[in-house]
Amino acid sequence: MAPVKSYFQEVLDNLEKANRHLDLEEGIYERLRIPKRTLTVSVPVEMDSGEMKFFAGCRVQYDFARGPGKGGLRYHPETNVDEMTALAALMAWKCAVVDVPFGGAKGGVACDTRVMSRREIMRLTRRFAYELSPVIGPEIDIPAPDLYTDEQVMAWFMDTYSMMKGYAVPEVVTGKPISLGGSLGRRTAPSDGLVTTVAESLKHLNIPMEGLRVTVIGFGQVGYNAAAILDSMGAKVIGVADSRGAILNPNGLDIECVRAHKRETGLLTDCNETENLTVEELLGVETDLLIPAAVGGQIHGGNVKNVRARIIAEGANTPITNEADCELNDRGVFIIPDILANAGGVVVSYFEWVQGLQRYFWKETEIKEKLDGIMTRAYREVLEISLAKKIDLRTAATVLGVGRVAEAIRVRGLYP
Repeated sequence: MAPVKSYFQEVLDNLEKANRHLDLEEGIYERLRIPKRTLTVSVPVEMDSGEMKFFAGCRVQYDFARGPGKGGLRYHPETNVDEMTALAALMAWKCAVVDVPFGGAKGGVACDTRVMSRREIMRLTRRFAYELSPVIGPEIDIPAPDLYTDEQVMAWFMDTYSMMKGYAVPEVVTGKPISLGGSLGRRTAPSDGLVTTVAESLKHLNIPMEGLRVTVIGFGQVGYNAAAILDSMGAKVIGVADSRGAILNPNGLDIECVRAHKRETGLLTDCNETENLTVEELLGVETDLLIPAAVGGQIHGGNVKNVRARIIAEGANTPITNEADCELNDRGVFIIPDILANAGGVVVSYFEWVQGLQRYFWKETEIKEKLDGIMTRAYREVLEISLAKKIDLRTAATVLGVGRVAEAIRVRGLYP
């Protein structure tokens, strides 16, 4: 994967592109270019060996004009302030696109959980929660899971915050276990929302779902669930990949068999009735729908020429660099951008937050119905802007999201 020079600069470039259609007041435009707050912390952890190690952590809170901050916490060796700032800004636009009352935030710790024990990860989480405690809370900033964090990490985070308050505060995080106030439907929400945008795109493009060839890069929670849902709807998932390799079967994969194989061996490769490929080779397979659901910058200037997809739905955040995005648009590839395609996660996080505040929980059928309605409405609003202004969906979604954030800033005014 070719590195992106600056993830945040890419976001600012897209903001500038959107502003050509918004023509915002100079003061509001400048405010949208600068995060509200960036906190960097040192996270000391006693390892199982007794040694003390220090990890670098951060939380970027980009804009709170529309409500408290919302965004994931990731544990990844390459976690850094530049990328967290970019993702926090995109969260602000994303929440506005689907019109939920949150601002944008993001954060994490630079660490490799693959070489850490569960107890070490627990101690890391609890100390990180303590370090962030002055700037988080149900009315301030509500973290959620992201790369290499999960329901258990959120449970530890919630428990630490609750111990400091002296009472249970389940609404301080989302993506929790159901037993601690997590929401039904949260695990599959990003994939459910993505599939809704895909289905709407197929209607717009007059392409049938039945027999649709699909390839998925990333076979974690988002990638697996998207593949499984599309398979159940009649699409044909022909290839999937994770960080270690890829597999292909032009006649279609048995998604549950692939999942079972990965659970047993830790790998996708060497699965029955499949051909082993590299991730880059799978990117070059001709397909109707490509879902990059792994890491940022997966499709870049160095490999974009190999991509042979009619539609791309961004399951991950920033999986396509701006350089690659321009080339794909020039070639007529229909791209459903991350701030729309994967917004289902934050929508159901919003539902979880509301349920936590009320201590009243909804049925899964209610959640899925509400999610589908919100995602369908958001998609159609973005498509309408795209068609009216003759711009791509990414720019249209940014116009919609940024415009709503700008309006909130404008109406609230400046204090003091």
